[in-house]
Amino acid sequence: MPDDPSDAAVERFLDRAESALDSYDQGYADADATLATLRTHVDELSASVEESAAADSDDRSDDEDPDA
Repeated sequence: MPDDPSDAAVERFLDRAESALDSYDQGYADADATLATLRTHVDELSASVEESAAADSDDRSDDEDPDA
């Protein structure tokens, strides 16, 4: 089980990418559809990682002592 939300996002991406490639390999999807699907999954992964990084940054700034 992933400890970090970005770990879960990477696992989800890998599962979805593998599924898209399997569909292509089996002839259920053409190359253009497969690339579009993969691009969507890459965009989702990127957004998830950025959100996770922003949340980490917010958590760190909450820990800072404003009087220091």
